[in-house]
Amino acid sequence: MSQLSIPSFDSPLMLRDSRGRYRQASADQILEAARQVIDKKMQRGDEFTSPTAVKDYLRAKLAGFEHEVFAVLFLDTRHRLIDYAEMFRGTIDSAEVHPREVVKEALRLNAAAVVISHNHPSGNPEPSATDKAMTSQLRQALALVDVRTLDHIIIAGSTTTSFAERGLI
Repeated sequence: MSQLSIPSFDSPLMLRDSRGRYRQASADQILEAARQVIDKKMQRGDEFTSPTAVKDYLRAKLAGFEHEVFAVLFLDTRHRLIDYAEMFRGTIDSAEVHPREVVKEALRLNAAAVVISHNHPSGNPEPSATDKAMTSQLRQALALVDVRTLDHIIIAGSTTTSFAERGLI
């Protein structure tokens, strides 16, 4: 099993291979390690205490993909994490989202609320007209089964856009 090591602050991140030798870690290896760390840091039952915590979590999970990924945080009534699911994968500039599948998963997990999210590999955090229409459609479908849509967050590298903060949700 590989482990990341930081020998000093001014050197690159190193990865130890199965023979115990250190090699410079690639960007993809660093991002994968960050995803594993965030999974350990935020587990089922942990409460999201602020919008910043949600954005940080989603940024760690979705930044760096070269294709669009649509993900959902399924939450209980106290906004504690039930599950994080990457539900749909797309191309470099779109991902097809099926509201029926999101609703089915929310019901299966007995979620009271969701935060939906996707990344923009282009680096542009601005929501498209398609993003806005899909959010509205998904929000309406979830509302029919009493699941609140708290936010839709777009991740574009280190930048985020929150529909809730912009009054779009």
